[in-house]
Amino acid sequence: MDYRGTVRPFVNFNPKSDAEFLYKAMKGIGTDEDAVLMLLTARSNGQRQEIKEAYKKSYKKDLVSHLKSELDGLFESLIVALMTPPVLYDASLLNKALKGAGTNDEVLIEVLASRSPERLKEVIKTYKKEFGGKLEKDIMSDTSGHYQKLLLVLLQGNREEGVNEGKIEKDAKYLFEAGASKVGTDEEVFISILGKRSHEHLRLVFAAYKKLAGTDIEESIKSETTGNLENLMVAIGE
Repeated sequence: MDYRGTVRPFVNFNPKSDAEFLYKAMKGIGTDEDAVLMLLTARSNGQRQEIKEAYKKSYKKDLVSHLKSELDGLFESLIVALMTPPVLYDASLLNKALKGAGTNDEVLIEVLASRSPERLKEVIKTYKKEFGGKLEKDIMSDTSGHYQKLLLVLLQGNREEGVNEGKIEKDAKYLFEAGASKVGTDEEVFISILGKRSHEHLRLVFAAYKKLAGTDIEESIKSETTGNLENLMVAIGE
């Protein structure tokens, strides 16, 4: 299994022992915040969920609720985030980004540009279950234009798998002809390629593009687009 980031499953993992450790850290007056942070940041999210189950079984308390009652401020927010399953965390981020007045486009871009198609499909289900709305509909009501279209293409999770050797040079050429080699930009070409090709494939396309255009794809995107669309395309290319 592949893991993103730096946290890997703890080798000698014992959820019951970890649950006991956290219970003692919160027992009595005050909480040993350093101990809580040390343990939870050394466990993968999957292991944290097992600790939560062990805690409930041993002490008849919800671990997250107990932590929230003992902590406050930014530290509480950090610990609650660590204890939240990844898919639910993404769904919650998107809900906060879309609800109310204004839209947090940075969050939309971060989540939709970096998550796998499989993850996004689970996020859509969780979003509906937890918040009672359709993620696609909420995005459509808060965004517009080519930016909206690329977000929705990503949300649909229809990225091709693996690398298609026969398309690498062609895709690089299409991107070049759609932008740097002409006056104006054919955003539809960028949306189709950036939104539907795998990340592995795109890395090879961008390398081929640099040889063809003499510049990085990021520089071309910045010269051809602006605003949220530019930020989203650059994020996909990272």
